[in-house]
Amino acid sequence: MTTIASTPASETYPHYAAAYAAQPASVSPVMRAMRDRGWEAFNRIGLPTARRGNEPWKYTNAGPIARETFSFADLASCGEAGPTQAEVQAVAPWQPDWRTLVVVDGVFIPGLSSENGDGTGIATSLADAMQFDAELGESVLGRLADPEDDGFAALNTAFAGNGVGISVPAGTDAGVINVVYVTTEREQPRATHPRLVISAAPNSRATVIETFVGPDARYLTNAVMEASVGEGASVEHYRLLLEGQEAYHVGVSRVLQQKDSAFSSVAIAHGAAIGRNDFGVTLAGTGAECALNGLYLTTGNQHIDNYINIDHAEPYGTSRLFYKGILDGRSRAVFGGNVTVRKDAQKTDAQQTDKNLLLSEEAEVDSKPSLLIYADDVKCGHGATAGHVDADTVFYMRSRGLDLATASRILIHAFASEIIDTVALEPLREYLDERFRNAIPSANIALPIGGRS
Repeated sequence: MTTIASTPASETYPHYAAAYAAQPASVSPVMRAMRDRGWEAFNRIGLPTARRGNEPWKYTNAGPIARETFSFADLASCGEAGPTQAEVQAVAPWQPDWRTLVVVDGVFIPGLSSENGDGTGIATSLADAMQFDAELGESVLGRLADPEDDGFAALNTAFAGNGVGISVPAGTDAGVINVVYVTTEREQPRATHPRLVISAAPNSRATVIETFVGPDARYLTNAVMEASVGEGASVEHYRLLLEGQEAYHVGVSRVLQQKDSAFSSVAIAHGAAIGRNDFGVTLAGTGAECALNGLYLTTGNQHIDNYINIDHAEPYGTSRLFYKGILDGRSRAVFGGNVTVRKDAQKTDAQQTDKNLLLSEEAEVDSKPSLLIYADDVKCGHGATAGHVDADTVFYMRSRGLDLATASRILIHAFASEIIDTVALEPLREYLDERFRNAIPSANIALPIGGRS
């Protein structure tokens, strides 16, 4: 249940109120109505800073984000003196045969984008996409990510700019659509509110990559993704949180699946001082399938929160939820996996797993998988583990001539590879594998007390 703020957000966060009032008025009636709805919700519920009675944020303190006074991008000047296309390619996955759309400080920049491909479907700024496909604005935008559910979703809705819209016509394959969000460094910490809206018509296919990058500086990325997957459609989704080490990142993703549709997602988190991945999927049609995989690597004092919800509303649905974490230093990770099976969702097959590898005695993980089952003919299970690198396995590898650091890195990489190998897109899989190889701690890790050294 959403907590109602005791004081209106317009008084608690006057900088947000001023920025909201200063937004350009030249937007479509649909966008204006959505912004107003978002601000009304935000003004009522504020940011989720309450430490009691706030179950979705129980293990993550949003206070540091709420206390920061962020500036807002001047939409008219976005892209000026910004990154070049070569600079974007250096920090994000990019292939010449992908349709790539670049968003700088929350605004789609055509000059940095590469929309090569067969021309199937629409992938452009949200404002332009809504002109081509009215369904985006009428049935998807602001409908799946309810601003009443979360203060950050409400804030994004209130400040939704032109964002990115993807519309895939029935029976077509849109190929790979690569969306790269870039935050630029400014003197004052900046907040951006990028939004991605996806509509996959019946029997269509698409692969969508979202990559978030930025400098090692303080800023906030408050992102929302909404995806409607039509009957028999298939969407392959990747979400790469590669923000700067001092950044704040809050992501809300909502997916609605129809009959016999398939949705898969791989969420990678390697960056941000505080990062949150709030991912919700509703299987609203018979025979729908979804697979949500994730991998997070934390170091120093980083905090990563994965809050995943799968709702089986109809029979014969299948879901797989598999997340892995690698924690070093004094970092902390949170995993909340919730699978709900409604009364009419008979013959549901749902499994969820969370595994964590602790490289430091000071690292901490809070793992809370849960099942809420209201049907009586289902096949469901869940599990969670956390532990150190196995001392006996390290000893065995060292007996074959490997030093401790090399043996440990091989084992850690093998642990991560189980998730990386689920990436079906080969160039992206190779990109992520190399990135994680380079990110694995090079120092000798601490073995459990009593372990062999």
